[in-house]
Amino acid sequence: MLNNWLYIGIFFIIALALPGVAIFLAGVLGPKKSNAEKRATYECGIETVGETQIQFHAQYYIFALIFLIFDVEAVFLFPWAAAYGQMSFYAVLEGLIFILVLMGGLAYVWKKGVLEWK
Repeated sequence: MLNNWLYIGIFFIIALALPGVAIFLAGVLGPKKSNAEKRATYECGIETVGETQIQFHAQYYIFALIFLIFDVEAVFLFPWAAAYGQMSFYAVLEGLIFILVLMGGLAYVWKKGVLEWK
């Protein structure tokens, strides 16, 4: 039994050491000279026009995060819907509770005005 934990410990140490060694070597052996060309903003081979550091509203990130949460949760409904005819009453009840929680979250963010695009 202890032998199995030894393998896990060795794997854990290697998993932490490999990226650490790679980052350390890149810092030690990598080039350190900086010039204006290296510090320039590069965007798909097109020269930037105007200010490159634009402040985005936090609402855009919140909107994307809400979309991602509801999108991922909607993916959980597909297997449930595919097996709907073969499920017991309690499985259907759990699915309906899950949908009610989703609708509650949607009502909450709608009431808070997060979904309004400004």
